Amino acid sequence: PKSGADTVFQYLEENAHRVLIIFDGLGEALYPCSSRKTEGPDASGPIFTLFSGLCNGTLLPGCWVMATSRPGKLPTCLPVEATMVHMWGFDRLRVEEYVGRFFRDNPLQAAALAEVQADRRLQSMCAVPALCQVACLCLHHLLPGTSVGQSAALLPTITQLYVQMVLILIRQSHLHPTSLLSLGEVALKGLEAGKVVFYAGDIPPPMMAFGAAYNLLTSFCVRTGPEHQETGYAFTHLSLQEFFAALQLMASPEVDKDMLPRYVTLHSRWVHRTNARLDLLDYLPTFLAGLASCACRPFLSHLAQQDEVWVGAKQDAVVQALRKLATRRSKGPKVMELCHCVDETQEPGLAQLAAQSLHYPLSFHNFPLTYTDLAVLANILGYRDAPIHLDFEGCPLEPHCPEALVGCGQVENLSFKSRKCGDAFAEALSRSLPTMNSLQKLGLTGSKITSKGISCLVKALCLCPQLEEISLRNNQLKDQELLDIVEMLSCLPRLRKLDLSHNNVSVSTLLSLAKVVVTSPTIRALQARQTELIFLLSPSTETAAELQGAPDLQRNARQREEAQTRNLRLRKCQLRVHDVETLIALLRDGPCLEEVDLSGNQLEDEGCQLMAEAVPQLHITRKLDLSDNGLSALVVHCVLSALSTCRTLAELHISLLQETVVLIFAQEPEEEKGTQKRAAFLDNLMPQMPSELPPSSRRIRLTHCGFQAKHLEQLCKALGGTYYLSHLDLSGNALGDEGAALLAQLLPGLGTLQSLNLSENGLSLDAVFSLVQPFSTLEWILHLDISLESQCFLLRGDRRRRDALAGGSLPECPAGAQFLGFRQCCVPRSFRLRECQLEPSCLSRLCEALEKCPGPLEVELSCEVLSDQSLETLLHCLPWLPQLSLLQLSKTRLSPRSPLLLANIFSLCPRVQKVELRYPHHVSLHFRSSEEQEGVDCRFMGCGLLQEHVEPLCWLLSKCEDFSQLDLSGNLLGDDGLRSLLECLPQVSISGSLDLSHNSMSLESALYLVETLPSCPGVGEALVNLGPEQSFQIQFSRQEEAGKTLRLSECSFLSEHVPRLATGLNQALQLTELTLTRCGLGLEQLTILLSLVKRPTGLLGIRYL
Repeated sequence: PKSGADTVFQYLEENAHRVLIIFDGLGEALYPCSSRKTEGPDASGPIFTLFSGLCNGTLLPGCWVMATSRPGKLPTCLPVEATMVHMWGFDRLRVEEYVGRFFRDNPLQAAALAEVQADRRLQSMCAVPALCQVACLCLHHLLPGTSVGQSAALLPTITQLYVQMVLILIRQSHLHPTSLLSLGEVALKGLEAGKVVFYAGDIPPPMMAFGAAYNLLTSFCVRTGPEHQETGYAFTHLSLQEFFAALQLMASPEVDKDMLPRYVTLHSRWVHRTNARLDLLDYLPTFLAGLASCACRPFLSHLAQQDEVWVGAKQDAVVQALRKLATRRSKGPKVMELCHCVDETQEPGLAQLAAQSLHYPLSFHNFPLTYTDLAVLANILGYRDAPIHLDFEGCPLEPHCPEALVGCGQVENLSFKSRKCGDAFAEALSRSLPTMNSLQKLGLTGSKITSKGISCLVKALCLCPQLEEISLRNNQLKDQELLDIVEMLSCLPRLRKLDLSHNNVSVSTLLSLAKVVVTSPTIRALQARQTELIFLLSPSTETAAELQGAPDLQRNARQREEAQTRNLRLRKCQLRVHDVETLIALLRDGPCLEEVDLSGNQLEDEGCQLMAEAVPQLHITRKLDLSDNGLSALVVHCVLSALSTCRTLAELHISLLQETVVLIFAQEPEEEKGTQKRAAFLDNLMPQMPSELPPSSRRIRLTHCGFQAKHLEQLCKALGGTYYLSHLDLSGNALGDEGAALLAQLLPGLGTLQSLNLSENGLSLDAVFSLVQPFSTLEWILHLDISLESQCFLLRGDRRRRDALAGGSLPECPAGAQFLGFRQCCVPRSFRLRECQLEPSCLSRLCEALEKCPGPLEVELSCEVLSDQSLETLLHCLPWLPQLSLLQLSKTRLSPRSPLLLANIFSLCPRVQKVELRYPHHVSLHFRSSEEQEGVDCRFMGCGLLQEHVEPLCWLLSKCEDFSQLDLSGNLLGDDGLRSLLECLPQVSISGSLDLSHNSMSLESALYLVETLPSCPGVGEALVNLGPEQSFQIQFSRQEEAGKTLRLSECSFLSEHVPRLATGLNQALQLTELTLTRCGLGLEQLTILLSLVKRPTGLLGIRYL
């Protein structure tokens, strides 16, 4: 006010919470802005300072502030709690309403409405209220002199809409066209300087009068000081200032064509406050592109008073700049800006280039989009040959903007994700979907549609038979809406997936949906888990073949098989006991399902028991999962009893610790008979591996259920009636030694098993002795594997033997099996005990327990250290085990005396056929059967034998009548050990070979061997290699008169060794062949050797290599 300003301001301060201050067009007034603070209410300063002070509370704290701006133009000083509202333009009905009101009481009203309704491009422009007014103004002047549709054809772009408006104003005012350039100069300078308010000195008076007369300019009072004010002028709309600036650039002779590309840029429209851009050149490139259209060339030529060649050069400069931008890999807002510019040019070649260069998929994230934006995008996509995916995520969208995609045939995938999409958006989308014939995948997620929008959408989707995937996730849909959506599945023959996750579905509706799955021939799976709800479908074979083109037999067969595979997964869906009856009826009366998953619900003991009792009646072919349903140990035996009569149950796994309850089913026995008959012949010939399961075998795993010895009788009673039980796993419980002893007594009542797992049950060595008893008496147990420290206890049988026992007799080997190379059907038993401390008393007790075990028997023992006393005890017990075929000590550390103790076995147990001791800590003893040939194999390899061990070792070995092989390789005998061994060798009966390789022997050993050959009876051939091979082998022969062969390699003899070598050769009368290979003898030394060799009789062949 002119007076009392202080009083007014005081009132405002005292009533700030009742004051609303409006900044209309704030973004236009903020550039350039200053960060300096306002010193007081009377201080002069930029709008930004005032706005910032109000927002920060330094001015009028508590007042209300409202600002309007183009998107992305708000400054960063906005408080966090500020609310942002997007003001949308006109939809189709509002456009028609505005046009009707503009032409109210005018005979042209019907014609104007008809023009707008018939032209989609004009409709899209009219969605912007300012442009709608300009369009009505143009139609008002064009309609009287044109035929139907001709007026709208003159307004194909925003730029040409403004051009028509200017032409109309020129004709009305009789203004010379060149005079408009002065207005364009003002507009351009203002945009470049960020100026939207002009004063009397900025605009020539004639143009000021012209602008004011025809509503191009508006005037207002500007207070520039406490007692001073001026008249300000501004373009009635910022886009009008941008259009006149573009006219200045294209028509002014002062602007060279080479200057134009720097104005052709793509601006981002991100709406994040931190990315606000405060310049005023947003739509200038769009108007430049529009003026580059060939349709604008006569107008520009007339305006610039230049020929069309001059204008065409400028237009070409703009088009070339756009071509460069079109080939760049732009994203988001810049892509949309490019589409606007390209569409304004009306250049088909440029549009095709831009369309082919678009990303695949094309994504738009987090910036507002209008109907006009999507209309322009659809126009550009019309020039694209390849399909495209459109993804709109987090973009505020005008409710009616999907209508812009009507007839857009290039879109293959279409996805919208925005909480601001409501029923109006769904209705607009419903009008577009039936016209998009190439659309295969549709996503509308995270919206706020209600039943009204869903109703429209469902009707539209029924008209889209080509759809293959639909996602309506996270739309807050209710029960009835979900049921309506599922009911339309029969109208979509090619649909493969429907995603309804993260909506509001009740348990009753979920069960209704499950019934739809069971009864629908095309739905093959329902996956529900907490908020997840997904339908998987299989198109019919005919539909799939039509979709893929030419028929493919393999593909069609796979599709048929997939269509028959049907699953129902209702995991973590809060199903309770009272829902079980509905589930049972559903699974009993419906067709077969391959898998049913009810894990993670709240069925508890009663519900699980009811499901188990109903299992024989349920149509489930492969798997039923009841995990994580609160099952307790109290009713496990009830579940077992209920399942005992189910002939199709192949596997049951219950683990209370892991909350697992899984049932696996096999085919009906009638369906298996043919398969069994076809496989019978091969089953009789081929030895079966323990891991193989017969078609009718049953595996029950009751792991980590906390079972103790007191539970065993009840469990075994429930298991005793189980049909064809083959594998029983009780691992991870708390049976203890008492439980193992009790189970050993109850085991015969469980029938003929194939495996029993008692691992992780707190068992000790006492349990081992308890389990040896059934191992020795039950025919089906062929393997008992125990690792005490790892708590691994496993009893295993053989499938074919088990089947035979179940039938009452063991099969004999078929004729021809020996010819085929198969061993006899009699499978050896094996006992393996690892990771335990084996004291002498334990070994005696173990061997005593194994006495009754039928053979042949293989025993493997493993412990960290085995004392000499324990080893002696074990060896002395071996004669008690006539059925023993193999004894192994693996990974067991023995003392240095162990070779001598093992050498004594030949006198303790004559059945020993082979003894092997080798590093690291491995001993094996093989026993002969009565039919096998005699001849003992003894191997002490790498066990640290020294020269001092040779004499007692040979004394012990002399008690064996015949060694086919004696292997002492890899020890530490050295030259002295060899000398001792060769001296004792006549005591040991060897008919085969003696291997002393890798015993650190030198040239002395080779010379000594030559010297002692005469005193070594039975030696047929000796081979010595002192090179890297370190080979030292002696072959024996039973033919006393046979000649001897000596082969020396890499022995590196010197001159002083030649006489000694010759002496040894002279004494070895039976030596008939000597081979010297790389032994270092030259011609002179070889001549001396030959001269010294004097043999009384016989021949000696010497080869030197």
